[in-house]
Amino acid sequence: MAKHDETVGRYVYLTVNDIEYRVYYESCGTGIPLICQHTAGAHGFQWRHLMEDPAITSRFRVIAWDLPFHGKSLPPIGDRHWEKPYNLTRDFFLQFILGFTAALELDQPVFMGCSMGGQVAVDLAAHHPESFRAVIGVEASLSSPGYFLDQFYHPRISNEAKPATMFGLCAPSSPEANVRETVFGYSQGAPMVFKGDLYYYSVEYNAQAYVDAIDTRKCPLYLLTGEYDFATGPDDTRALADRVKGAKFTVMKDNGHFPMSENPRKFREYLLPILQEIAG
Repeated sequence: MAKHDETVGRYVYLTVNDIEYRVYYESCGTGIPLICQHTAGAHGFQWRHLMEDPAITSRFRVIAWDLPFHGKSLPPIGDRHWEKPYNLTRDFFLQFILGFTAALELDQPVFMGCSMGGQVAVDLAAHHPESFRAVIGVEASLSSPGYFLDQFYHPRISNEAKPATMFGLCAPSSPEANVRETVFGYSQGAPMVFKGDLYYYSVEYNAQAYVDAIDTRKCPLYLLTGEYDFATGPDDTRALADRVKGAKFTVMKDNGHFPMSENPRKFREYLLPILQEIAG
């Protein structure tokens, strides 16, 4: 008898800015939709441990996609993408997420994203609160300048250098096997994608001008940050939480920048009470 995961993968076609994208996503569970955005330069593999956790999937339908150009979501065949630089913009990011929820007819999903996904969680809470039951920003901040660097896409720097830097963003207490899986997942990215994602993360994203307008009565905002994250540290997230009345912020022990993949058992200790509150 073969052993299978419960998770199922499919493709959905989405059109953003008149370009059709064939988008890969995986899902598992039943109940309230919980849609998950991966970090810059990675893909949906980061959420796989949540998808096999019955404490989550018994009440939530967990859905994780590969953003276009990431993982199994190949570049669009109908666009001459190779003639222009890949830079993830805020406009595309928001349109993609809203388009995905509409295409799958998801009713008031919960959004959870990490790193650039944590930042876009703030954007969604600020600009589209009516579309989400709640948002969970993992490793989020008011802004994250200084990371759109040539070293992340340069012909004289090995593509292995990018995943290698992820070691330093993981907590020293995270299980080595999970850390190695996190780093390996990063090694699968196309050379230009990590830097291109950081265009949104480090250039276009800045919540300073509108964060005070977030209404957590319309869209609850939960913030989780690993104690060992130096890219978006606890103080960075605390500065964000202090600006949003009603935001709930927790520092996660024994975790770094990739809690859902580097130490999923510890991450679930912080996530489960939030999901229980949302479901209740």
